[in-house]
Amino acid sequence: MDIISAYHQLGSYRAAADECGTTHKTVKRIVDKFEADQAGVAPPPRVQREHNYDAVAELVAVRVEKSHARISAKRLLPIARTAGYGGSDRNFRRLVAESKRLWRNTNHRGRRPAVWTPGEYLVIDWATVGGLHLFCAVLAYSRWRFAAFATDEKASTTMALIAEALAAIGGVPHKVLADRMGCLKAGVVANLVIPTPDYVRFATHYGFAPDFCHAADPESKGIVENLVGYAQRDLAVPLFTEAEIAGRVVGVQEANTAARKWCVEVNARVHSEICEVPEQRLLAERELLRPLPSLLLQIGPPPVTRKVDRLSCVRFASARYSVPTRLIGTTVRLVQSDGRLLIVEQSTGEVVAEHDLAVPGTSSVLDEHYPRPRQAPSRQPRPRTTAEQQFCALGENAEKFLIGAAAIGNSRLGSELEVLLALGAAHGTDALIAALNRAVAFKRFRATDVRSILAAGAGAPQPRAAGDALILDLPIAPTRSLDAYKVSPAAENGVTP
Repeated sequence: MDIISAYHQLGSYRAAADECGTTHKTVKRIVDKFEADQAGVAPPPRVQREHNYDAVAELVAVRVEKSHARISAKRLLPIARTAGYGGSDRNFRRLVAESKRLWRNTNHRGRRPAVWTPGEYLVIDWATVGGLHLFCAVLAYSRWRFAAFATDEKASTTMALIAEALAAIGGVPHKVLADRMGCLKAGVVANLVIPTPDYVRFATHYGFAPDFCHAADPESKGIVENLVGYAQRDLAVPLFTEAEIAGRVVGVQEANTAARKWCVEVNARVHSEICEVPEQRLLAERELLRPLPSLLLQIGPPPVTRKVDRLSCVRFASARYSVPTRLIGTTVRLVQSDGRLLIVEQSTGEVVAEHDLAVPGTSSVLDEHYPRPRQAPSRQPRPRTTAEQQFCALGENAEKFLIGAAAIGNSRLGSELEVLLALGAAHGTDALIAALNRAVAFKRFRATDVRSILAAGAGAPQPRAAGDALILDLPIAPTRSLDAYKVSPAAENGVTP
């Protein structure tokens, strides 16, 4: 009404447009429509614009319907070109997008949101991130979440983490819903998953019914799919990003410590879907959960016993692991847990050593299990005869001479010791030691070489370390200008200037 009033007052389309901040064409269209309505004249029918893709619109609609709106415009364009379409790629993409939108509007699934019953479902799933495997579980009703890292997705690992999640919950729900995990699946008949016998025994021990999702059915466990994505974004990505910046690798122990802190944080915060705190809602749901079994089920490889050998080590899976030296000769129990080997003293039940599982053929030895660190093997001379003892008493130079002479294969070294001692008696001990030092420096390891050095005495040149750079004042040579070598035209004609 502002545009119409401005037009009636000003009497000009352009003046009314300037007053209302629009264009004169808009003012004319509104005024004409208003006057037609006042006169009771029906507006003319709107003429449908023609498009250059109208000839292939039916072809595109058929392809979109057959592919359930998954085919791309890139793959449809060559077919449309063959059918006579000559327009641009951009217009054709608009046609395909509109055809997909119309198909989705008339073929949506129309599924209803899930309504969960307290104490009914625990939903589990796996994800892989940063070289580790992330296990996620969520109670469907209270949205209480559990996350843990592992090195594999084996059946024993999966069942151990389910047991850990149930222990953290404090009860057992009626069903545990899982994806079609290969570690828990024995077969599929009529789209029904048959669980493995080990998983059936595990479920029977805890008192829940194993349940599996149908193939390609996101409605079955979308609740845990959202949890997996949230755990990857909020837990795993920051953890592994900071480790990469610091230049270190995140281990299972460090990742699980961060996962426990993350679970405490998210379970104490208001959930956006239920608008309640999962930890508080779990208190009400726990009353409807079944109690945990009184006996702890043994999951994974059973413990084994080994006797500690004289090296204060035990062997397991073709690898060697150290234990404290006080346990030499006793029998200990070995337990595998989260990719680590725990060594337990049988008499007290105390964990006396903890190692990462080693590769077969290698060793995992800790210095704190021994009274002192391992020393490097000594290869120094050990004199036995009187001549050897007298010669080694000359000091470090004598020992180096013996080691060098043995290395070059001096087979007469034993008899030459008497000659060297006699040279020491003739020239003096200090002179002999200096001669041995010179012989070692120049790698001359025979008695004749030492005799020659002693005979040269002080006249032998002594090697010295490199000193400072030598700086000399060189004489300045006279120089001539380049003009002195210039050839003149007179010289070329043989005339001397």
